[in-house]
Amino acid sequence: MAAPSVRQEQGSRPARSGIRVIRYLVQWSVVFTVAYGGIRLYWFLDSIEAAQRPLFEKPLSVEGFMPIGALMALKLWVAEGLFDPVHPAALVIFICALLVSLLLKKGFCGWICPVGTVSELTYKAGRALLGRNLSPPWYLDYALRSVKYVLMAFFLYIIVLKMSPQSIRAFLFTPYWKVADLKLLVFFTEMSATTFTVLSILLISSLLVKNFWCRYLCPYGALLGLLSLLSPVKVTRYPQRCIHCHRCTRSCPAMLPVEEKERIYSPECTGCLTCVSRCPSDGALDPALPGMRRLSPLVHILMVIAIFWGGIMTAKASGHWTAGVGFKEYREIVPHLRELEHP
Repeated sequence: MAAPSVRQEQGSRPARSGIRVIRYLVQWSVVFTVAYGGIRLYWFLDSIEAAQRPLFEKPLSVEGFMPIGALMALKLWVAEGLFDPVHPAALVIFICALLVSLLLKKGFCGWICPVGTVSELTYKAGRALLGRNLSPPWYLDYALRSVKYVLMAFFLYIIVLKMSPQSIRAFLFTPYWKVADLKLLVFFTEMSATTFTVLSILLISSLLVKNFWCRYLCPYGALLGLLSLLSPVKVTRYPQRCIHCHRCTRSCPAMLPVEEKERIYSPECTGCLTCVSRCPSDGALDPALPGMRRLSPLVHILMVIAIFWGGIMTAKASGHWTAGVGFKEYREIVPHLRELEHP
């Protein structure tokens, strides 16, 4: 088959660049929503500490940062049918992330996770400041990537294999879990010297290396990546249309050799479609179902949005979203917030 013409290559660029625009809009809408939720959570805590009833309900978007507790709650729900009544939003967000990854690669990481968005911004800033990002040698990169899987295995072993449903149920009703989101807030607003040092090291590392946290340390992403191996939708390259320009490989945030593969199975692939959006040859690179049946990038994007936000809307409609801690309990627990230890 003849190579794609220049007309075909150029004609696909405006539509393909639109993928990046949509992705940025989705990503940053989540970042701003979570940031606003964090500010409102600060005001909420401030009102409680002043012994005043907050003028608004506690924001729940920040509960997406509690995946370990959500994993415990998921095990309890599966084992006993009890849906976490204390932080149901954390469990809902966790389930939605799992579903997106099961069907659309690590779409949660590539399109929704605010940490991933900030991580991308950071390495791009580092590249702008230093002229390039560092690429660790393959053996070091491979060893470092294993760290997040070791962390994931540790949490799965402790929670899924070792913790009984009875012990999980007991934990979910402790004062600690009832204010876990407030403790997370205080962890950042009143950070210790150790926390500040660790975060500074992570920031510098993220300026130097692409997606340092996501690539090497995030156990949540490791779990979603392994689950994404079962995803029927994968980025697929059609060799007869490929012009071997290397743009897909160079642009991949996960540093995958896209041009060398026909179908991207790697658990590192976030399904972000950056490689698809950068491909200048019409029909050479697309998300696809088994049998290389193409899936429109727009359909892929709409499915990510529908599964994630559809799940949240369903939870709200069915009463599985609102936190189950009242003002009276907050007034009793919050004065001891900083002294509470994990049971």
